Amino acid sequence: MDQLARLLTYLPAETAHRTALMGLKSGLGPKVRTPAAPVLATVLAGLELNHPVGLAAGFDKNAETPEALLNVGFGFVEVGAVTPRPQSGNPRPRLFRLRSDRAIINRMGFNNKGLDVVKIRLAAHRDSPARADGLVGVNLGANKDSKDRAGDYALLLKALSGLADFFTVNISSPNTLGLRALQSEEALDDVLRRVNDTRGVEPVFLKVAPDLTTAGIEAIVTAVDTHHLSGLIVSNTTLERPDTLKSRHKDKKGGLSGAPLKAKSTQALRTFRRLAGPDLPIIGVGGIDSAESAYARIRAGANAIQLYTALVYQGPGLALRIRDGLARLLRADGFERLSDAVGVDI
Repeated sequence: MDQLARLLTYLPAETAHRTALMGLKSGLGPKVRTPAAPVLATVLAGLELNHPVGLAAGFDKNAETPEALLNVGFGFVEVGAVTPRPQSGNPRPRLFRLRSDRAIINRMGFNNKGLDVVKIRLAAHRDSPARADGLVGVNLGANKDSKDRAGDYALLLKALSGLADFFTVNISSPNTLGLRALQSEEALDDVLRRVNDTRGVEPVFLKVAPDLTTAGIEAIVTAVDTHHLSGLIVSNTTLERPDTLKSRHKDKKGGLSGAPLKAKSTQALRTFRRLAGPDLPIIGVGGIDSAESAYARIRAGANAIQLYTALVYQGPGLALRIRDGLARLLRADGFERLSDAVGVDI
């Protein structure tokens, strides 16, 4: 399956993505038969995880394949982003592979089939007698033409409560004009206040950009504490372009993800962990492509991690390789529990 995934990189990017989803829906994906090592078991915002390796939002935008993705070996899967109304996203082409940089630039623009479709699929997953082991979360977005973006998040939370294990308020995608302005102090307070008015019992995370200043990070940490949010996801894609990029697509507009984001996302995580203290649940994402990079993110303050871009180049078997490699690294350093390693390098 990993060889097939690598062959898909020679198709146009969105065609390859759609083909991969169809393959998983048809049962072509691998199925993990071995349980995760006990050292990997952890609790994230009250949620019990067999292991901390998750799939980031963006791959399964419409909750088509959460079952198959859990069977591939992820401990948790985040579907979406979903918006209240369907939308087509930004004009194509809008997804670019930077092969030599092991990276991707996307400007998808929250393309998805909308709340009603995702709600039906999540209900089917919840009620499935053969439901796979693992958790499913939903990434929440706002419609591009919405007159009340804070209201979009509140509406989605109310409508989907009880159908997922956790939710993520995504105010950090760079591909919906003006969305990142919701990270400012006044706008963020309004979003989180309205989210709290409608949220159910499920944990609610906030996904943030890696391009924040220290003052911006401080303001977000304060807002999360004030509004009693469950945790953070650090981080989304970056608008910056490192000088090290080599690909001919390096100057395309959109959010950059993959290996070039690794250092920036890790630094943002360290700052969030230092300012938030040891107790706030944080999911680390951005440039994770091996057991070693996952372990480094745990040691930098992440309670769990997510990946996506590396799957494009290494295939779905990467989830299992990171899971088992992470267990070996923890044991080699004498840790009895994953939680004991969180933030030890801070």
